[in-house]
Amino acid sequence: MSGSNFVDYVKIYCRSGSGGAGSKHFRREKFEPMGGPDGGDGGRGGHIILRGNDQMWTLLHLKYQRHIFAGNGVGGGRQQSTGADGKDVTVDVPLGTIAKNFETGEPLFEITVNGEEKILAQGGRGGQGNVHFKSATHQAPRYAQPGEEGIETEFILELKILADVGLVGFPNAGKSTLLSVVSAARPKIADYAFTTLVPNLGIVSYRDNKSFVMADIPGIIEGAHEGKGLGIRFLRHIERNSMLLFLVPSDSKNIKAEYEILLNELRLYNPELLDKKRVLGISKTDLLDDELISEIKKDLPDLPRVFFSSVTGNGIVNLKDMIWKELNS
Repeated sequence: MSGSNFVDYVKIYCRSGSGGAGSKHFRREKFEPMGGPDGGDGGRGGHIILRGNDQMWTLLHLKYQRHIFAGNGVGGGRQQSTGADGKDVTVDVPLGTIAKNFETGEPLFEITVNGEEKILAQGGRGGQGNVHFKSATHQAPRYAQPGEEGIETEFILELKILADVGLVGFPNAGKSTLLSVVSAARPKIADYAFTTLVPNLGIVSYRDNKSFVMADIPGIIEGAHEGKGLGIRFLRHIERNSMLLFLVPSDSKNIKAEYEILLNELRLYNPELLDKKRVLGISKTDLLDDELISEIKKDLPDLPRVFFSSVTGNGIVNLKDMIWKELNS
């Protein structure tokens, strides 16, 4: 998923269809020139519908299609015939898409299941024909209901990636390298901060043909919850991960302190993130010997941890085992 192709936030302008007007028609036949009202109802306006698609990972297709219009309902006809409904417009979106009201920012709903459909903008109801207004004292009503107007407004669509494991760490902690080693994903890797500018997903193969999805989230820095660095733009992707793998390189000055800073950023952004299962991965250990590893272990936070090297592959199997155990505990 290249940076230019990953879009996780779009504003779209929607106009659902208006309902068709009810008919004011009166029955006129050869031997009944003054028949009663027989006007049919108008058809409803078309809905704008969001549908979950598990083959999609981005909102890119909506970046260039920001105006979405549904069809209007057709007016009612003679002999109480109902007009045709307006054409619905169904928009496929990736799982984890949240629809919000543009004016208030209020979340409306979230799409999380493949094939799930929810109405974003409801079409207007069709008007009732004059046959509905006939009574014993008013047998020839010459009016009918107009169709209800459709909805015309803007919405925000926001994507939160759904993954089993989210990689959390400072820039250059080795997240992208790990993802490239354990999966077929090919994120951009370089020796400078903020190489990863968009989330990357990879499917990690495990024993007995099992697998799990890992997400590489762009690096977090202190103050990210206030917008520093890449800010909160990508912190929201962590909200949909089942567990978090904190990565801290072995050459860090203080591994425990770095972990606490990362944890605090998540706490300040959304305290509920601290309820997720957490594992600590000490990366870039190819230059460490057993004595150094033993020394580092003396001052580590109290949570499951594993030492590994993406370069040599040492500890990768142990890392997968620990992740699988935590995912299924």
